[in-house]
Amino acid sequence: MDKTKRRLEWLEKAGLLTEALPYMRRYSGETLIIKYGGHAMGDETLSKKFARDIVLLKQVGINPIIVHGGGPQIGAMLKRIQKESEFVDGLRVTDEETVTIAEMVLCGNINKQIVAALQAEGGRAVGIAGKDAGLIRARKLTRTKKDPDSNIEQVLDLGFVGEPTTVDPSILNLLTDSEFIPVIAPIGWGEDGHTYNINADTAAGAIAGAVGARRLYLLTDIAGVLDKQGELIRDMNLSRARELMTDGTLSGGMIPKVETCIHAIEEGAEAAAILDGRHAHTILLEIFTELGAGTMIWGDDKPLG
Repeated sequence: MDKTKRRLEWLEKAGLLTEALPYMRRYSGETLIIKYGGHAMGDETLSKKFARDIVLLKQVGINPIIVHGGGPQIGAMLKRIQKESEFVDGLRVTDEETVTIAEMVLCGNINKQIVAALQAEGGRAVGIAGKDAGLIRARKLTRTKKDPDSNIEQVLDLGFVGEPTTVDPSILNLLTDSEFIPVIAPIGWGEDGHTYNINADTAAGAIAGAVGARRLYLLTDIAGVLDKQGELIRDMNLSRARELMTDGTLSGGMIPKVETCIHAIEEGAEAAAILDGRHAHTILLEIFTELGAGTMIWGDDKPLG
């Protein structure tokens, strides 16, 4: 590469840094909840870049908290022990053996891999589960469906699949007030004494609301929320988000993600974004550039132009 071309590239990078500076000031000292999963977590190159981006956020004075998933890894382990998985509305039916496997994979394998990746990039990370320090209290999640013949609603037993009832952020406050980056496995503890596996999006949303996060970011495997023409919607408020769910624009797995964003905002988060985790540096593009990188959902008091 000749010197002129290299100089132009350096100037471009310098320009990006100056563009990012006001955003660094804006988010300094603020807490960001980042749900990490999907392709972003499964690709080694993307994982390394993600870890570097998170360490950068901490080093410029922002407080990132990571909540991670691990469905494919749990499925792979169940397959190794020749245990079949059953799903209802995208949720894995979780018996006692399965929840033990889920806890082992999420807390003992994936969680520590993420911690190690962050530390390899110069950060100081602490891996915890929702069970630790009373972080996430959970209850049994139930689903219902109508019998096609009798039209009577039936309660479906999902086993030890849970939903958060309360979040005590005390341990997170201690960590974010220091130089540590919390990495959370979505395993909760119930008042009934049982361990519950919680959907990572749901756990991240509950934590975002409890800590009053400046932002909740959900990394997904699509560009964001798309309209009926397949175009990316960059900004919407809560009312618009609800409209999209009722008019059929949203379907499948996007509905619970948007519901999670709505709940997080209603419980105290300022805003929530659904981002494409298949591309490197998505988080940095969303935080430090004017255009952003996905779909941002705001409260109804936010004027959208």
